[in-house]
Amino acid sequence: MDLLDWHRGRLSSRRLAVLIRHLPRESAVARETEGEVAEWSVGDYLLAHVVDQLAQSNWMFATVNQDEDADPLDPPQLIPRPGADAPAEQCDPPPPAPPRPTPEELAAFFM
Repeated sequence: MDLLDWHRGRLSSRRLAVLIRHLPRESAVARETEGEVAEWSVGDYLLAHVVDQLAQSNWMFATVNQDEDADPLDPPQLIPRPGADAPAEQCDPPPPAPPRPTPEELAAFFM
């Protein structure tokens, strides 16, 4: 295909529009019109979400199974997505656990 065929009358405007609309995501036209978002497919976004969820799950498992006196672990960072205005933020940690009751409070509760 030659773009000059449109000027020469051998390529209709409708056909040219269809060809442009169906260019691959990694084409220069798609990158220019859509920005860096064009570089990621739906599968890439889903894979990044799976990785974020796995990191969150591993962090929760490690947090629950660490010593009580150990320093809290830093929550995992999200995978940066193209087109995001802000840098990747940390995943929301779970709310802090309520304070543990003393033995006296437990004995009073069960009496």
